[in-house]
Amino acid sequence: MTTNRGVFEAATGDEPPLPEGDAEQRSRDVRAAVEGLLQIRRLTGGRGAAEWERRQPVRAVALALEAAGITPSAVDASGTRVVTGYRVTAGERPGTTVVEWVGPPGGGAAQEEESALRACVPAIERFGWEALLYRGPRRRRFLEVEPSA
Repeated sequence: MTTNRGVFEAATGDEPPLPEGDAEQRSRDVRAAVEGLLQIRRLTGGRGAAEWERRQPVRAVALALEAAGITPSAVDASGTRVVTGYRVTAGERPGTTVVEWVGPPGGGAAQEEESALRACVPAIERFGWEALLYRGPRRRRFLEVEPSA
């Protein structure tokens, strides 16, 4: 999807923090991307996730979370996590994603992950995806997300 500033990329949680002063423009870009996605759905006549979303589930799920106003995690130039929030990555099975709640070392993300991930579920489901909460290695929780049937 394109915006007035180029190609829009939803925040997956592995980008640098949004520069101060860019929040308003980012909000406009997210709204434009959501409108574009909804237009694709209307034109294709489908319910739930469109074919475009199914081919790019990380981008689609990240857009759903960002559109809901949920904070993405962020990393600095060295790759160190500097913001607590969601992180969306590809799942083990094709067409699935994993949503984790991550943050800076010692920042408390592990203690808030269950409630934060549960808060992500309605945003994901509103966009036609299903999210199931699991406990993974080191007892960390995550959501496995796939398109609704």
